[in-house]
Amino acid sequence: MKYVKPTKFSYLPKFLMPLDVLGIFERDPFGNSLLVRRMLIGIVGWLTYARYTVVNRIQIEGTENLENLPINNVLFLSNHQTYFADVIAFFHIFCAVKWGFQNTMLPPVYLLGPRARQYYVAASETMKKGIVPRIFSAGGAITIERSWRAEGREVQRAVDTTANDKIAKALEHGWVVSFPQGTTSPYAPVRKGTGHLIKNIDPIVVPVVINGFRRAFDKKGLRFKKRNTLLTVKFKEPLTISPEDSVDDIVAKVRHAIEQDAPEWVK
Repeated sequence: MKYVKPTKFSYLPKFLMPLDVLGIFERDPFGNSLLVRRMLIGIVGWLTYARYTVVNRIQIEGTENLENLPINNVLFLSNHQTYFADVIAFFHIFCAVKWGFQNTMLPPVYLLGPRARQYYVAASETMKKGIVPRIFSAGGAITIERSWRAEGREVQRAVDTTANDKIAKALEHGWVVSFPQGTTSPYAPVRKGTGHLIKNIDPIVVPVVINGFRRAFDKKGLRFKKRNTLLTVKFKEPLTISPEDSVDDIVAKVRHAIEQDAPEWVK
């Protein structure tokens, strides 16, 4: 992993930025206020906290692998089970880690000062469907146009050439969560775009394996499907990726790390 100096943006002129010790005028690379984003993350966090700790039970492993990470250029790659419940859980955990919590979301005092330098990659069509997705989008979504799927159907359209540029900007500023399969279907192939992204940007890559979200929530992750479900989130050690690794090698490492190698009965 190469060192990337964290970027900092503000609505103030550069010579006045040091005076903003509370970060009131800070913004992200895309022009959004970090103060507003903290407020949104805090509000959504309080509204969703019971979904993970009361209605269901969450078991977190491996946050010790997050404690000494830099504040930027960290890419979290995870299998995907719902549109929103997975991401919201990650944001809870990232904020808890910021406050020094290890493998727990109890108590939720971390929501009083949530982490704002965090993003997640999402399909633009998903984030435009209703007021709730639009609110979630304002909390840190990096929206991209999927070239292989739209409206639940397989499609073929031009690749969104701006996607990697957006993710690169977000990585320079903070942490990014991405779901390299691009779908909530289990054992779907890892997209080669993830391999190109890692090879070109060289971030710290942290694999994450989740389970239980598909049983507990509907596909969007907004409605309950089965209560009192055990939700598991496991953060693994950062992947070791060599400059000599090809894109196919990286894709294979990611697929194995997020435990999405298809079993024989699926093939």
